[in-house]
Amino acid sequence: MTALLTTNLGSIPLLGHGKVRDLYAIDDHLLLVATDRISAFDHVLATGIPGKGKILTQISLFWFDLFSDIVPNHLITADVREFPAELQPYADQLEGRSMLVKRANMFPVECVARGYLAGSGWKDYQATQSLCGIPLPAGLQDGSRLREPIFTPATKSQDGAHDENISYAHVEDVIGSADAAELKRLTLAIYARASAHAESRGLILADTKFEFGRIGNGVGNGIILADEVLTPDSSRFWDAANWKPGGAQPSFDKQFVRDYLESVRWNKQAPAPALPDDVAERTQAKYLEAFRLLTGRILHL
Repeated sequence: MTALLTTNLGSIPLLGHGKVRDLYAIDDHLLLVATDRISAFDHVLATGIPGKGKILTQISLFWFDLFSDIVPNHLITADVREFPAELQPYADQLEGRSMLVKRANMFPVECVARGYLAGSGWKDYQATQSLCGIPLPAGLQDGSRLREPIFTPATKSQDGAHDENISYAHVEDVIGSADAAELKRLTLAIYARASAHAESRGLILADTKFEFGRIGNGVGNGIILADEVLTPDSSRFWDAANWKPGGAQPSFDKQFVRDYLESVRWNKQAPAPALPDDVAERTQAKYLEAFRLLTGRILHL
């Protein structure tokens, strides 16, 4: 199986390339296509992970369905047969990895929920014993469970740089107190359900980030859940049986890739090196395992 690193949909207007997704304009809607690109240390690698885009898309679809009673989402259809006629010639590129979605005015914040201390949260805690202005107890370790999940928003990077953690007051200043309160409520409600589901499958959802937008004139607040949801690219999933605070936890993501890049002492400047076949294969297997554990299904690529 060959990795799909870029899409080519002829005259369909391309709005942009993200690290993983290509975004196209389809009349009043958008087409979101998850490629097999993989990034590490803020750089897209020369080597893709075959089928990764399909795995991410199918995980997102699973979660969209699970959360449909909590918040509406941007999905119109992920069935290529239901896509507009102009997309049918490209079905081989789109099958299993694309979503036709509603356009929304996106909120300029990353809505992050954390139930455990890890990543940038652990770094901030070490420096200030707080996170996004929220004081935390003394004596926590890397990987510690928090007393209760917290809302830790971040800036939304537009240029590929790191997102930066910000305070809730900052979010209120940027989008207003009413919308800030609603995004916080939705973020924690979704996290609570996702965390409970993950736990039932033997996994810990340490943290995750969501993106929300607003449809139309905002009647009934108009807020929808958008982009990808609770994939290994946007969330930390840990094996509950092996959880042990006091250091970085093995996760269901691209850790094999990061470990390899560290082993070859890459300076984290472009161009990024290619990956050996075995690193790509082990990473693909980890993503497939995450899909199986979360959904209870096997995905045939």
